[in-house]
Amino acid sequence: MICMKIHGQGQKLLLAACDEELLGKSYSSDGLKMTVSEGFYHADIGDEESLVSRLQVSAMANLVGKMTIDVAVRHGFVDPECILVIGGVPHAQMVRMI
Repeated sequence: MICMKIHGQGQKLLLAACDEELLGKSYSSDGLKMTVSEGFYHADIGDEESLVSRLQVSAMANLVGKMTIDVAVRHGFVDPECILVIGGVPHAQMVRMI
């Protein structure tokens, strides 16, 4: 499952989403650090359909985890060339004009 939380109001929405099993953990490699905090990433738990519907209305997204990013790539929200791997965990950000 995927943990998701929307931050902001109106059309300036930021979606934070991660694979459920990564929640509450920290990762680092090559001078990069990432903490997948409950406060930022967790409000709801959903599936692929839930993630896609939230990505469609978000201007920005912070995405962590293989399942989460695979969905975003398959639906054209993230370019596979723009995925970072931090401590073995994929991370991507999306920004778009809506």
